[in-house]
Amino acid sequence: MHAYWEHLQQLLNSGKPFAAVTLVDVIASAPANAGSKMLVTAEGLYHGTVGGGKIEMKAIAQAGELIVEARNGPRTPSGSPESRGRSTRTATSHRFVEWNLQRDVGMTCGGAVRLFFEVYNAADWPIVIFGAGHCSQALVRLLLTLPCQVTVIDPRPEWLGKLPMDTHPGKLHLIHAEKPMPEYVKDLPAHASVLLMTMGHSTDQPILIEILNSRPAGDFPYLGVIGSEAKAGALRKGLAAAGVPEAALARYLCPIGLAIGTNDPSEIAISIAAQLLQRRDHPAAVPH
Repeated sequence: MHAYWEHLQQLLNSGKPFAAVTLVDVIASAPANAGSKMLVTAEGLYHGTVGGGKIEMKAIAQAGELIVEARNGPRTPSGSPESRGRSTRTATSHRFVEWNLQRDVGMTCGGAVRLFFEVYNAADWPIVIFGAGHCSQALVRLLLTLPCQVTVIDPRPEWLGKLPMDTHPGKLHLIHAEKPMPEYVKDLPAHASVLLMTMGHSTDQPILIEILNSRPAGDFPYLGVIGSEAKAGALRKGLAAAGVPEAALARYLCPIGLAIGTNDPSEIAISIAAQLLQRRDHPAAVPH
């Protein structure tokens, strides 16, 4: 059992989505004892067993389905009663099942088993930040205290190196941009919150143009560009000159953050994090 907890901790630290499966109870005969445990990733069995054979095959398949559901979640149409609340994307992170071994599993022996599934590292809130400068440094440290996965993309290794990677290996992901940053847009997960906080207007604008031109309007529940009202005006002119449709201009925020605090990077970070939480929990409350 000691090895099980070691493997569990390794998976937690890795940030990789996985499911822990516990055989809670055995009724009549079954090929394992109550309390047996296993760990399952999207690739299959990682460690342990709940009995082998058909029970284990079915449990691994069930765990895989839960991991996919927790990661992607069934989308709920915006504006429907089900969409009100924390998010328009829901996910199940745990499930309790009881299987009759003959009827549900296809085994010849009688009896039943009860299993409990728990999914970890899958439903975390993905946030992608282009830029690792002063405000991003403060924001990332604040976001890492929340239930989210943060990815930072920047061409400057010295700035990426300032981020606390060693203390958050499973929550913080750093990408050294060795190619133009707009080229990373195609790989962004559709349900991520995306912030453009690069060195300035000239590097933020090409990324935003790529997002607005290449990604569907339903992608990215939060899309924001750091800057002042003056930068926002220049950004709108630049987008128009690049042929971005007028309707697309409503898909992003600039400036970002709530109207609180000063221009200190730490206070800017608090205002942005608060707005991100507001959009996550009450999508309709934050203008697009």
